[in-house]
Amino acid sequence: MSPHARAAAVAMSLFLAVAAAGVAAAAAPRRLIVDTDMDTDDVLALLYILKHNRSEFDVKAITVNANEWSDAGHAANHLYDILYMMGRDDIPVGVGGDGGISDAGDIHRDVGGYLPLIDQGLSTAGGCRYRQAVPAGRGGRLDIDTNCGEWRGFLPQGPRRYRPLRQPTAQQVMSDALAAGPATVLLLGAHTNLALLLMTRPDLARNVERVVVSGGAVRAPGNLFTASAANPAAEFNFFGDPFAAHHVLARSGVPVTLVPLDATNTVPVTDEFYAELRRRQGTHEARYAFRSLDAVLARHVRRSGSHNDTGYYMWDSFAAGVAISSMRRGETGGNEFAELEYMNVTVVTSNKPYGVRDGSNPFFDGRATPKFGLKEGGVHSGHVQTGIRDAFCLVPGSNKGRCQDGYTKEVSGPEAVRVHVATTAKPNTDKSSPLDKEFYKNFLEVLNLPENTGRFNISTQFPYYREVLYKPDFRNVSRGKPVIFDMDMSPGDFVSLIYLLKGPRDVIDLKAVLVNGNGWANSASIDIVYDVLHMMGRDDIPVGLGNTTALGNPTLGCKNSYAIPHGSGGFIDSDTLYGLARSLPRSPRRYMSEDLDHPERRQPHAYDVWQTVKKQLGPGEKITVLTSGPLTNLANISLSDKDASSVIERVYVVGGHIRDSGRERGNVFTVPSNKYAEFNMFLDPLSAKTVLESSLKITLIPLSVQRKVASFEGVLAALEQRTKHTPESRFVHGLISLLQELQRKQRLYRHMDIFLGEVLGAVYMVQGSDLEPSVEVKPVIIVANTTESTDGQILVRRNSANLLKILHNLNDGVYYNNLANSLANDKQSAVVGSFEEQKAIWSRPQKHFMADIAKDMK
Repeated sequence: MSPHARAAAVAMSLFLAVAAAGVAAAAAPRRLIVDTDMDTDDVLALLYILKHNRSEFDVKAITVNANEWSDAGHAANHLYDILYMMGRDDIPVGVGGDGGISDAGDIHRDVGGYLPLIDQGLSTAGGCRYRQAVPAGRGGRLDIDTNCGEWRGFLPQGPRRYRPLRQPTAQQVMSDALAAGPATVLLLGAHTNLALLLMTRPDLARNVERVVVSGGAVRAPGNLFTASAANPAAEFNFFGDPFAAHHVLARSGVPVTLVPLDATNTVPVTDEFYAELRRRQGTHEARYAFRSLDAVLARHVRRSGSHNDTGYYMWDSFAAGVAISSMRRGETGGNEFAELEYMNVTVVTSNKPYGVRDGSNPFFDGRATPKFGLKEGGVHSGHVQTGIRDAFCLVPGSNKGRCQDGYTKEVSGPEAVRVHVATTAKPNTDKSSPLDKEFYKNFLEVLNLPENTGRFNISTQFPYYREVLYKPDFRNVSRGKPVIFDMDMSPGDFVSLIYLLKGPRDVIDLKAVLVNGNGWANSASIDIVYDVLHMMGRDDIPVGLGNTTALGNPTLGCKNSYAIPHGSGGFIDSDTLYGLARSLPRSPRRYMSEDLDHPERRQPHAYDVWQTVKKQLGPGEKITVLTSGPLTNLANISLSDKDASSVIERVYVVGGHIRDSGRERGNVFTVPSNKYAEFNMFLDPLSAKTVLESSLKITLIPLSVQRKVASFEGVLAALEQRTKHTPESRFVHGLISLLQELQRKQRLYRHMDIFLGEVLGAVYMVQGSDLEPSVEVKPVIIVANTTESTDGQILVRRNSANLLKILHNLNDGVYYNNLANSLANDKQSAVVGSFEEQKAIWSRPQKHFMADIAKDMK
């Protein structure tokens, strides 16, 4: 070969290699990271994204932001089930992070997700100045945590679940995904997780191709419908963590595409779109999308006044469409779904006058150097909204406040950042379609594609799936005293519930369970109560849901509940029963949100259940109440029903700490200034005062005597000595063993033994005389509505006319044996012991099974 020919051949080889590399590069899927608060519109967005071809778009990580519309444990498990249905168990899921931020602003490892930047500290127990804008109960986090009750009624249950100390954090998952290569980040909630990642790992910013943000309101008004009287400018996702949004947009240097209310206001859920989604449900994901949306609209109040607008919008799903189109076409290729333009914007995180330190802004107040490198005199150095009813924000004589935290504002000067902003949705090019937006058409087409479709829902996951209610046969059974159990769903309360269900029916007759939404678990954990009742064959017992805020506090508020950590050792664990809830059999009963068209489906309120039990009483019968949480439910019942005290025989109150000697401290470890309060009293001190200082006959099981039986070794040894075991004794053993292991491993779990003592109330109520009890009577008062350093304390006052019967001592050995004997007794044992057992039932014909169940329940 001549030198000329050889050179030509080499050139051709190089050309072909480069061309091949170019083809390979072009064929590589675009990588995507999604950060979500798991609101209903997020669910629609996730289903839409997961339907796209992985060879074009590949989701590499999903992280949960839980300082706004959802609670972390519920959100994570919901997401796991969506991914399981869609065959995407390969996608890592990150949640929060417990690292903490020092007072000096040093960001420790794995921070994020549970609290906005301004509330971040060395623990996940913090304020909730922005979180208050989202209702904790119906219409807010309760409905989002359960997807209005649709999640457990439709989605299959996969093998992944939240597990304490084993759940990947948002920081880990984001870091791993970005370290592996460039990716687009789609933010569908508050910006906390990404902001903290970019603050701690600025080197990873180079791999952020673009951040597409669902949120903000540039030329449109805000949407804080719960807080517009104080802040008419902010949008929910930005208000959830204004400083984090400011960092992502204005300080991180990453390119941003903003999809604000300006654009999403042009994609309402119209009657035409709703009708088309109802008609086109060819896949599991299309059906779940419709059920999710339908449940929201069932209780949604039309606010727009338009004849063809439901008042609900496609916020996050539209942002997902804009992101997909931008990734496909490039930022200069024209977006399929939205008109975009560049604007100079900033995120206003405080209020004028700037540079004034008034005690509201911990980034500046009392500091010579502002925290996180923020600058004096900027839009982040004024008064920071302290709550949704911040007096500073309220303008006398006006219904429009002056606060602007979370305001996405067009500006010029040093605060301005050039951002690509979606301004409106593009019209549908198909003029014959009933849908007037291009995105509506695409969303429905994608959801109904046969490719990448969900594998099954819960009713098709198993060939013999059935929803069966288990109810005992009480014919010819002598029934004991009527009992109502009022619980806040801490782990100890579930052990108590199982124990009560095992109690001799001629001694106690458990009539109802009341759930307190103001204690150690969020209200959506009521589904775990249903599952325990189902496991034990007691689907006949009604469950009433109580208030989500303390007595005397508005629905939007979080007084005293801030003391419970949101992360490890707190809500994320209680909401999942420390990761064990999904091992329980799945009950056909579940929380159902308000449905104006079908009021019979709604979740009963605690007061309604109380009235039902009261009406069922026979002549001369009275109710015994066991309460093991804040006294919110009982206080509300007493105040609403003037006859309540006449039908209550006795109330056993688990909680409180008698401060008479001053030596033994309380257990509110997250509030160092309050040395002598106990959690159940601290979380609702006014309810405690209302109940404990009433005319009710009360027996108090205080912290001092609970501590005498709060021994992991004592409970576990007693359970292990039994030669026979039941499904419920094995479950309790597994739960208590896990709590012990967590306490030994991590300081965030140092308080696990406080839940052991709670079980004493149930055992004492049923088998009190066997425990060789010592009881005292003391005159007491309860401190309420003063300061956090004294709220919830119980003081002995000799001149008090209020006398409490107080359990002082008992034989702990007898207690452990009685508890273990009851749990291990095969009478009134579990009908279905676990979800694994339930799956086996659903996988084989049930011809003989139901007959066996009926026999066991007699």
